[in-house]
Amino acid sequence: MVKVIRSTIIEAPIEAVWAILRDFNGHDRWHPAVTTSQIERNREADVIGCVRRFQLADGSELREQLLTLSDADASYSYCLLDTPIPLFNYVSHVQLIPVTDADHTFWQWQGQFSTPPGEAETLATMVGQDIYDAGFAAIRAELELEATDAVG
Repeated sequence: MVKVIRSTIIEAPIEAVWAILRDFNGHDRWHPAVTTSQIERNREADVIGCVRRFQLADGSELREQLLTLSDADASYSYCLLDTPIPLFNYVSHVQLIPVTDADHTFWQWQGQFSTPPGEAETLATMVGQDIYDAGFAAIRAELELEATDAVG
């Protein structure tokens, strides 16, 4: 089993970061790898068990299911149902924690999965950099844009 853990500090209050991340179907609005997303069967994006079907910039289609969602803990978990990428039994967890001395947010994103033999390192790097790190950078940019729009 491969485990990838990434974390960062976002220079924004936890409420602002959670307002973006909480929308399980909103990643097409901020993550650079995702072009479109929809929740299947017209369910709400915050209902445990809902499934999001989305496309990546390269045209690949993936399906993920929301496993947990906690506003009290500012966290959620999800799993991959269908993907062309050989990530097997993929489960991911997103957790936000307030950094109280600066009104910032600590964000941890982790995932566990199996891979075909010999592909663990390559796929771990891809998940860490192309999904998690790219997501951190995109949320920072989104929050900076929101702050600029609020001022100007």
